[in-house]
Formats: sequence, structure tokens, C-alpha cells
Amino acid sequence: MPAAPKPEILAAFEAAKGFMPVEEGLALYAAAVEAGRLGLPLLEVGTYCGRSTILLADAARQAGVGALTVDHHRGSEEQQPGWEYHDAETVDPELGVMDTLPTFRRTLHRAGLEEHVVALVGRSPQIAAFWRTPLGFVFIDGGHTDEHATADYEGWAPHVAEGGLLLIHDVFPDPQDEFTGQAPYRVYLRALASGAFTEVSATDSLRVLRRTGPGV
Repeated sequence: MPAAPKPEILAAFEAAKGFMPVEEGLALYAAAVEAGRLGLPLLEVGTYCGRSTILLADAARQAGVGALTVDHHRGSEEQQPGWEYHDAETVDPELGVMDTLPTFRRTLHRAGLEEHVVALVGRSPQIAAFWRTPLGFVFIDGGHTDEHATADYEGWAPHVAEGGLLLIHDVFPDPQDEFTGQAPYRVYLRALASGAFTEVSATDSLRVLRRTGPGV
């Protein structure tokens, strides 16, 4: 049986602001628990308000490893004003721009997980450029343009250790999902074509891959 979060962790996940459905969250959690056995940090790209971070943090806590989450907290393309996924509650009233960091911190505090997460606030490529630590788990859930999805993959996939897991969210093969899921889909295909990663599972739009060879 795949590992499952305790009821209070699942409840915190469901109560948090965000978009990941429960079934995908359960698959994410099971993968994070498995990857935690490697004894290496777990990292996600795309924090938003911390919904998936709750699951990552709890898995890391159990494994005794670090959980890291990367985001500039200004919102991705589809979360900006005028777009379907915009939430006015995430706008800084003084600056008039999105700032999901305060909501994220409240999310972790309410879940009792603050001390188990390191929040890396900045642009994913800038942080990845100086990253040198092997990772047991990388979850790519950042921007949905080819530029951003490709940069996240090229920046972080090289750090997935042998046997570690690479997860890609919002993988939608249908061309009608061009804005929301085609870039992650293309990154997913690239990972498979590289020969470095082998697919482990697919749950709705979430793909779980394992590093089985060198390269990206």
C-alpha cells in the first residue's frame, strides 16, 4: 500500500489555498515518502500558498530530511489579474501586486510544519544556478510557459540523484490545454526521451519519474 498522510495532514492540505486535487496530492505524498528513504532533501518548484508543501514537509519530517520550496511569490502567468486562476486575496494591498508569501507562511503555521520547510524566495533559474546539493525528489509545478517549464527542468532535474524521483505537474497532452498544460507535457516528453528518467506512475495530470540513468 502507498504511504498515506495522517488525517490531520490531509485536512490541512484540503483547507489550504491551491489547485492540486486530493488524488494527485496522495500520489505526491506517496512519492515523497518513498524518495525520503534516500536520505536526501526533497524540493518543489512552485510554492504558491503552500498546499502541496504541507505534504512534502510531512514526508520530509518523517524521513528526517529537509523540505525546500522555491517561488518568487508574485504568481505565475495564469494567476495574474484578469486570468481564470487569479485570487484577489493574494494581492498586496499596498503594492498592488501578488504576494503569496504571507499566505504560504500562515498555511505552514496552521499545519504545524514551519520548522520542517526552507522557503527559497526568488526566481527558480537564479536559485538553481548556484545549487550544488543532490536531491532525492524534485517536484516541478512552476510557470506553464515553455520558457519557465524548460528552465525549471534544466535547472533542477540534473540534481535528482540516482534512484531519486522527478515529478511534473499539470501534464495535459491535449493541445486545447496549450496554456495550462502543454509546456509541462513537453518537459515530461523530454525527460522520457533523455533516457535519464523512467515513468513510475501517472495520476491525472501528475507524472512520477525515476532517475535510472545519467543526463537530462
